[in-house]
Amino acid sequence: MKTLKRIIENNDTKRGRIFDLAIQSLIILSLVTFSIETLPDLSESTRRWLRYIEIATVGIFTIEYILRIIVADRKLGFIFSFYGLVDLLSILPFYIASGVDLRSVRVFRLLRLFRALKIVRYNKAIRRFHRALLIAREELILYLLVMLMLLYFAAVGIYYCEHEAQPKEFASVFHSLWWAVATLSTVGYGDVYPVTTGGRIFTFVMLLIGLGVISVPAGIIASAFSKAREMDD
Repeated sequence: MKTLKRIIENNDTKRGRIFDLAIQSLIILSLVTFSIETLPDLSESTRRWLRYIEIATVGIFTIEYILRIIVADRKLGFIFSFYGLVDLLSILPFYIASGVDLRSVRVFRLLRLFRALKIVRYNKAIRRFHRALLIAREELILYLLVMLMLLYFAAVGIYYCEHEAQPKEFASVFHSLWWAVATLSTVGYGDVYPVTTGGRIFTFVMLLIGLGVISVPAGIIASAFSKAREMDD
């Protein structure tokens, strides 16, 4: 049991690394076959092979899930943990929708996308990214709050500048939020734009602020990545 636990939960052994690589490969295979299933005009034989692959991968994921419960020190803790729920949701659609052609049930097939999250457990770089986010959590929360305040300020400002000239496009502050998002993110779709002099000046100022604001999280995360890498060394 200890050997099995070490293989499944740790990748510091050869067999552990092989296990991790095998599961990662199956996750990728599952996502690729899921995408192929959406192609039109697939032959019946192709669909049959895709079905066989789906059955095989779900079977292996199910065995992995059961084994993880068996070797877990706190079984209920694992079942209700983030990774435990991801593992369950990645296999649940197969058992719910298998053999059923009800449209209301098909929505559960979307949960197959949770298989993409399974790969997080096995990738050291992704774990480092998660650690970096934890390090920069407070700064990112503050940045998010400031961004929300700026979005509201921009929506209110453009509303007062453009409402009279464009009552349909800028009917309210809530209507103006779309413009604020497109402008502060520097995307600028051009579907809604100012026509008054005041509105254009205000937009120019918001674009300058947006250019500065967009670069802030990049610096925060880069610094956090550096710290996370130092913690690994």
